[in-house]
Amino acid sequence: MASIFTRIINGEIPGRFVWSDDVCIAMIDIRPLHRGHVLVIPRAEVDHWVDLDDAVATHLMATAKIIGEAQRSVIECERIGLMIAGFEVPHTHVHVVPMSTMRDLDFANAETSPRADDLDAVANELRGALRSAGHSDHVPE
Repeated sequence: MASIFTRIINGEIPGRFVWSDDVCIAMIDIRPLHRGHVLVIPRAEVDHWVDLDDAVATHLMATAKIIGEAQRSVIECERIGLMIAGFEVPHTHVHVVPMSTMRDLDFANAETSPRADDLDAVANELRGALRSAGHSDHVPE
């Protein structure tokens, strides 16, 4: 059975995409640890990140860096954090999280009922920042 991320990638379930290329997508997390929390997800459904093809793993990190640069340009924060946990969905995904303290990486603090209009707004802000940085080819409408 396809993971929820594969179903979102395939358009069966809606997602707020900020990036899309042949290897991966990036979308706003619906249970954000901090405003602007993005998941970078390979199109290939691989459960554990250490089992990814080296080129895919490298591509995910490069994409996460691009996303982090966009986040830093539109969201006030001290750092951009990265995390690969992998317990909640059996499909590799990199959490790219604007953060001001280590507490911002604690899933116990995830926002469980974020406002849809704020998720939409931050997705639009990030898309704009990515386009301004020259990545229009990978930014969906």
